[in-house]
Amino acid sequence: WDPVSGKKTVFHSSWRSRGSSAGERALQYTVGQKIHGFTVKQVTAVPDLFLTAVKLSHDATGAQYLHAARDDSNNLFSVQFRTTPMDSTGVPHILEHTVLCGSQRFPCRDPFFKMLNRSLSTFMNAFTASDYTMYPFSTQNAKDFQNLLSVYLDAVFFPCLRELDFWQEGWRLEHETPTDPSSRLVFKGVVFNEMKGVFSDNERLYAQHLQNKLLPDHTYSVVSGGEPLAIPDLTWEQLKHFHATHYHPSNARFFTYGDLPLEQHLQQIEEEALSKFERTEPNTAVPPQTHWDKPRLDHVTCRPDALAPDPMKQNTLCMSYLLGDITDTFEVFILSLLSSLMISGPNSPFYKALIEPEIGSDFSSSVGFDGSTRQASFTIGLQGMAEADTETVKHIIAQSIDDIIATGFEEEQIEALLHKIEIQMKHQSTSFGLALASYIASCWNHDGDPVQLLKISENVSRFRQCLKENPRYLQDKVQHYFKDNTHRLTLTMSPDESFLEKQAEAEEQKLHQKIQNLSDADHKDIYEKGLQLLAAQSTAQDASCLPALKVSDIEPIIPYTPVQPGNAGGVPVQYCEQPTNGMVYFRAMCNLNSLPEDLKIYVPLFCSIITKLGCGELDYRQQAQRIELKTGGMSVSPQIIPDTDDLDLYEQGIILSSSCLERNLPDMFQLWSDIFNCPRFDDEQRLRVLVMMSAQELSNGISYSGHMYAMTRAARSLTPTADLQEAFSGMDQVKFMKRIAEMTDLTSVLRKLPRIKRHLLNPENMRCAVNATPQKMSEAAGEVERFIGNIAANRKERKPVRPTVVEILKLDHLRVGNLSHECVRAVPFTHADYASLCILARMMTAKFLHGEIREKGGAYGGGARMGGGGLFSFYSYRDPNSTQTLSAFRGGVEWARAAKFTQQDIDEAKLSVFSAVDAPVAPSDKGLGRFLNGITDEMKQRYRERLFAVTDKNLIDVAGRYLGVGQQTCGVAILGPENESIRKDPSWVVK
Repeated sequence: WDPVSGKKTVFHSSWRSRGSSAGERALQYTVGQKIHGFTVKQVTAVPDLFLTAVKLSHDATGAQYLHAARDDSNNLFSVQFRTTPMDSTGVPHILEHTVLCGSQRFPCRDPFFKMLNRSLSTFMNAFTASDYTMYPFSTQNAKDFQNLLSVYLDAVFFPCLRELDFWQEGWRLEHETPTDPSSRLVFKGVVFNEMKGVFSDNERLYAQHLQNKLLPDHTYSVVSGGEPLAIPDLTWEQLKHFHATHYHPSNARFFTYGDLPLEQHLQQIEEEALSKFERTEPNTAVPPQTHWDKPRLDHVTCRPDALAPDPMKQNTLCMSYLLGDITDTFEVFILSLLSSLMISGPNSPFYKALIEPEIGSDFSSSVGFDGSTRQASFTIGLQGMAEADTETVKHIIAQSIDDIIATGFEEEQIEALLHKIEIQMKHQSTSFGLALASYIASCWNHDGDPVQLLKISENVSRFRQCLKENPRYLQDKVQHYFKDNTHRLTLTMSPDESFLEKQAEAEEQKLHQKIQNLSDADHKDIYEKGLQLLAAQSTAQDASCLPALKVSDIEPIIPYTPVQPGNAGGVPVQYCEQPTNGMVYFRAMCNLNSLPEDLKIYVPLFCSIITKLGCGELDYRQQAQRIELKTGGMSVSPQIIPDTDDLDLYEQGIILSSSCLERNLPDMFQLWSDIFNCPRFDDEQRLRVLVMMSAQELSNGISYSGHMYAMTRAARSLTPTADLQEAFSGMDQVKFMKRIAEMTDLTSVLRKLPRIKRHLLNPENMRCAVNATPQKMSEAAGEVERFIGNIAANRKERKPVRPTVVEILKLDHLRVGNLSHECVRAVPFTHADYASLCILARMMTAKFLHGEIREKGGAYGGGARMGGGGLFSFYSYRDPNSTQTLSAFRGGVEWARAAKFTQQDIDEAKLSVFSAVDAPVAPSDKGLGRFLNGITDEMKQRYRERLFAVTDKNLIDVAGRYLGVGQQTCGVAILGPENESIRKDPSWVVK
C-alpha cells in the first residue's frame, strides 16, 4: 500500500469485544526484555493504524522480528529473505517454487497445495521480488496458525530440494511425449513456462528492461524471476548453494500481525527453526548504484499487438529518474506525494501535457514512483504512441518539469491528496496484515526502519510544516530530482514484426546447443528421468505427515449480520451499522432491464466515463478535484446478478459505489445528484481520451488474465448471465472498444449516452445500501432521502425487456497466451445439489486436475470451479498442452464417477470450500451479498448445512448427472496461438 498512489488499499478489521485490546496488551513489553531467545528492541504505539509495533531481534542468529498487535482476527505471518541474484537464471524464483515441494518434517510432494485443503487459511502464497523473497499466510483460526507456521518454517529452512523437484519446477530437457523416446526433445518446467508467459506481456517486458537499464551495477541488472533463455543455465548444485547462503535466519526478517499472543509465535519459531542455527554474516546487501554524470538513451523491441486500437501507434517512451535511498522514510513519503501530484488525475501537469493532446493511448504502466529497489525511481512516459512523436514527447516532458518549477501546485490539489491519505488510514480492508507486510517489505529489506513507515500522520504534519517554512518546498524537490538530475534513462520500445520468430529461433538455438553436447548415455538418462518424473507425479501422495484441521473445527453457525430495511422516496434502502472508523459507504444498484438491446454493449463504456465527464457547474477537471477532495472515490460498474433459484433469470444493472468521511456526506450526495440530473455529454475531446485509455487497458489485460477471458467465452451461451458477461467483460467487449477507439468521430457515441442515462440513472429501478457507524446512521439516512428527492425528476416508467432464455453453446476459439476452458450448465445457489458440486470442483482440482495439468502437463495452473451463476467450469492457464488438458477434464469426471477418492479427500475439500465461504468481510462490505444477490443469512446457513452433509454418494451422483458424457450443455474455448490439432478438427471455430 503506497499511501499516495494508492497502489494497495488498506483497512482495520473485525470488531472483537474484549477486556483489553491486543494493542494495549503489547504496550506492556519493555525494551531489553528477553522472550524465548529474542530481545525486545522497541515498543511503539501507532494510533493512526490502531496498532502497537514491537521490534525484536534473535540473540543467537541476529534474525530481525516485527510484530504488529492489533484487534484483527485475520492473523498473518510472513518471513522474507534478502535474495540478490547476480544472473538471470531465475534462481530465487525457482528456489521459491522448490522449497514448497517438501521438507524434512513434511517430506510429501507439494505440501503447500496440500495445506490449502487442510486449513482454513485466508491467504497462502510466496512472492519473488527483485531483491527479496517473501512467504506470507493468514488465517483466523489459532490452531490453524500453528499448523501453517510449522509447514512454512520447515519449508524455508529445511527443504528437501530434490533434483526431481528442480526438474519439475525449474527446467528440464524431456521428450515432447515422455513415454516416446523418438519424439523430439524440448524444454519443460513450471517456472520456464511461467516466465515465457510473463514476457509475452509487452508492458511487463518494458518494465523489466527499464529496471535493468536504470540500475545496471548490481542485482537490479538481472531478471530475478528468470529470463527464459537463461533459465536452462541453472544447475541443481547452484540452486542448493543459493539456498544455503540466502535462506538463513541471519538474512531473515519475520513479521507477525493480528490479535494472537506474540509469545507463542516466538516460542514456536525458536523451537522449530532458529535454535538449530548459528549466526552467519550474509553477504547480501545491495550497494548504492553509481550516479551517472550524463543521461542515457536506450531502445528495445517487442511483439506487435493485434488488438492495438491504432496499429501505427504501438511505441512506448519513458524517462526514468533515479531518486534517493528508500530507507529515508520521510524523503520517500515526499517523493511519492510529489509523484501523485505530477501524474494523478486530470488536474495533474503531466496528464494535461501528455494524455489530453492524445499523443498516446495512456501513460505507460511503469509510470509513477517506484520504491521497490534500494534507490527509488520515478518514471514518466506514454504507451500507444507513434514513432514520429518521439522528439515531441521528450520536449513536452522537459517543458512540463520547467513549468512545475515555475508555478508549483494549487493548494487544493495538495489538500485533495492529503485527504486521500486520511481516508486510506481509516478505510479497513480484510487483508490489512498482508498490505502492511508488503508495504514495509522493501524498506526493511535494506535495513530501513519499518516502524517509521507506519507513522503516517507524523509525516503529514512534518510535510505541512516544511511547506509553511518554504512555500517553494515541492518546486525545489522537482528542481533537484528531475531538472538537475543526470541519472536519467530515456527508454523507447517499438514493435518488431519478426519479434516472435526471433524469440522462437533463439529458443531453438539454445535447445540445439544443449542437445548437441549429449552422449548416447545422456539421451538414455533424459528418457529415464522423464519416466521417473512421470512415475513420481503419478504415485498416490501420502499427505498424512501434514497437520490438518478437522471438519469439526469449523464453526457450525454463521455470525448474523443485522441489516435494517428502509425506504427513501419509494426507493428501497438497506442500512447496515458497522464499525467503519468514521467512514460512510454508499451503494446503489440501478436495473437496466428496460435498456434497448442495441445499447447494451455500450454499458461498460458508459460506466467507465459517467463520473469523468463533468456534471452540473463542474467541468471534468473540477469534478475530478471535488471527488478527490470530498470522497474516497466514486465508481460505476456493470453488474450481472444471477437469480439464486433459476438459471434463466438474472438481473442486469449497474452498481454505483462511493465512500466518504462522515463530515463530507452532503458533498458526496451532491456529486451524485449532479451526475444524475445534469451530466455533461458535450466534450468529444474528453470522451476520446477516456476511450483510448480503456481500449488500451482492455488489450493489455488479455495476456495477463487470459484464463478469465477464455472462461467467459466458453460459458457464453449456457445461461443468459454468462452471455451478458461476455458482452460486458469478454472478448466481444474488447473488440467493440477497439472499434470505438478507431472511430475518427465520436459524436454518434456521445448521442447515445443521454439515451443510456435515461434508462440507467432512473430512481424507478433503483435500490440503495448504506454502511456507517450507529452514531451516523440517521444522518446518512437523511442525506439519502434528500438525494432521492433531488433526482426524482428522472423517474420514468419504462417497460422491462423480458429476461431471455438460452440457446445451446457453440464452440469458440480465440488467440492469446495459452489457456483452455470448458463449462457445463449446472444448478443455482439454492438448489440442493449446489453444495455437492462445490465440494466436487474443489476435490477434483486438488486430487486429480492439479497433478494432471500442472505437474504432468507443465501448465501454471488448472482445475475446476463451481460458480455462483450456476456454471460448473474447468480451466487451465499458461498451458503448453491445451488439447491434452481437455482430455484431463474428461478424465477428472471419470475419476469422480468411479469413486476413486477417500473420505479424507472429501473432508479436505470441505475445509477448502469453507475457507472461501468464511473469508473475512470488511465493515464496508457487510450485508452486500444480501443487497446485491438477495442471499440472506438464512440461505447462507442452509447452504452451510448442506456443505457439512455432503457424502461420497452425493459426489458420484452429481458427477454423473451434470458432468457425464453426452451432456449437451457444455462449451469449450481455448485462448492462444493457432494450434495444429485444432486446425484439423472440424468441431472447432477459430476466431
